Amino acid sequence: MINVVKLGGDIILNKKLLIYSLKNFSKLDGYKIIVHGGGKIADLVSKKMGYNIKIINGRRITDKTTLEIVVMTYSGLINKKIVSKLQSIGLNPIGFSGADGNLVKSYKRSIKKIDYGNVGNLTSINTDLIKSLFRIGIIPVLSPITHDGNGNLLNTNADTIASYLSISLSKTYKVILSYCFNKLGVLKNLKDENSYYSKIEETFFQKLKNKKIINKGMIPKLENAFYALKNGVYKVTISHPNYLNHPTKKTILCLG
Repeated sequence: MINVVKLGGDIILNKKLLIYSLKNFSKLDGYKIIVHGGGKIADLVSKKMGYNIKIINGRRITDKTTLEIVVMTYSGLINKKIVSKLQSIGLNPIGFSGADGNLVKSYKRSIKKIDYGNVGNLTSINTDLIKSLFRIGIIPVLSPITHDGNGNLLNTNADTIASYLSISLSKTYKVILSYCFNKLGVLKNLKDENSYYSKIEETFFQKLKNKKIINKGMIPKLENAFYALKNGVYKVTISHPNYLNHPTKKTILCLG
């Protein structure tokens, strides 16, 4: 079995919650891999540098300067922070970007209604490398920076990477994909922390999206969750890291 855990930026920003999350992660059975985001941290770095960010429909517009910022932030600051914390609790991780070991390859997203800039759509994942790392006791920690094979780095949605990675690994292993963030689950009311959905069917999600009850960054997260389920992933959860070791409890959104 493989546990693919995607950590959200709110968790990474909170020192205590990050350590708590990683300790729960360390107790998971089977092989383990972390995919992390960190958009809010990239926002803070951008502001410190005096650069304004732009987000449309929950997705970042990645111009040349923004790409440089997210590469430094995701594959440098955040990735190594997570790696060092995992080392401190007795695990042996190695941090990667998608360019390292040809781990995640992508192509630049074509311009349709919106020009997202230097953003990647996934084409392949080097699961042979991941399996080799598992066999020698290494826990991969993957940042959401991919490459196109022509020397260009691309900013890629971490939820999408986690979904496609889980699908690729599910051809060989039973895979549980866990999207961890600082809420109990997907909230019905953003002002009420306890108003989460215990389960969401895809048709119901579409209705909630159309009514704009679910919006912004939660939309790609749920879209990727459903896509993973339809393509071989055993189970997907979206919840607080409290429940990393309890994927069937009613207190979390459990898809599938």
